Amino acid sequence: MYRLLFDLVFRRMDPERAHEVAFGLIGAVGRVPGLRRVVSLALRVPRGDAGQVEVWGRTLPGRFGLAAGFDKNARAVEGLAMLGFAFVEIGTVTAHPQPGNEPPRLWRVVEDRALRNRMGFNNEGSAAVAARLRRLRATPHGRALVVGANIGKTKVTAAADAAADYATSAERLAPYADYLVVNVSSPNTPGLRDLQAVDSLRPVLVATRRAADEATARAGRRPVPVLVKIAPDLSDDDVDAVADLVTELSLDGVVAVNTTIAHDLGPGGLSGPPLLERGLDVVARLRTRLGPDAVIIGVGGVGGPADAREYLAVGATLVQAYTAFVYEGPTLAARVGRALAEDAAVTAGAR
Repeated sequence: MYRLLFDLVFRRMDPERAHEVAFGLIGAVGRVPGLRRVVSLALRVPRGDAGQVEVWGRTLPGRFGLAAGFDKNARAVEGLAMLGFAFVEIGTVTAHPQPGNEPPRLWRVVEDRALRNRMGFNNEGSAAVAARLRRLRATPHGRALVVGANIGKTKVTAAADAAADYATSAERLAPYADYLVVNVSSPNTPGLRDLQAVDSLRPVLVATRRAADEATARAGRRPVPVLVKIAPDLSDDDVDAVADLVTELSLDGVVAVNTTIAHDLGPGGLSGPPLLERGLDVVARLRTRLGPDAVIIGVGGVGGPADAREYLAVGATLVQAYTAFVYEGPTLAARVGRALAEDAAVTAGAR
């Protein structure tokens, strides 16, 4: 049904406009408790203990979540959880509000079921997003949701001031997030990927960790996990160097991978199935380098249960999708969640 709707309606719309329409509907339905329940039941979202996993000292309802980029300003977390995403990563959020790049800045690559974007971290800024998350956490339902916050550098901030920029967002968001992701791997902010070099990345991660710890201590919360998100275009040696830095700084994990610039389609990063092979390789390499206990979130090219299982098989702790959500529609999360819950039940039964 959704594929017919996509072909007849959404595919004929500007991609960013189609996103706004779908996003608005998800957000509106998610704010009505009775409708949330009806939709979740209709989609057969896994409930109870099925598929639950312990990560960072808390119980997540499943291993499959939504990657950053869909809900940049934390406006539809309840609706996205309603659809079956076990955790929702909002953002990317910057210290200061910014409009992002000029449209057009989002394109479908339908033949590959992929997307190309040069959005440029368009968002309302970390103060506004923190206020929205604070309101969400004021309700029992909102406190039960698992929400990550992906933070990036404001475009106008000089590279020399990047650490302070990230720290500002971390300070504001940490009291309301279940984890923070330091995004240094988007290709759409000039110079951002240069921060993946270890000497540049170290002060950013140190400042983010310190700001987050201080903010959560003031709020009477336990420290929030901090992860770093890396690009698929890093060399294997650079992946190893980032992993070693994560170990050195006792960070909580890595998100792999972001969009790729290894294409000839025009400006921006490519997401979707073309990323799957490299994403799996990077996750496997990180697992070998980081050992069994680090949290690795695998993302890139996940189109359904089989791809999610591949990421878990090579070492991912959790899995995310974004582009497939555009092409597969609102049943994606529940479908993948049920498959992974069934796998977990089989494994538990075999013990």
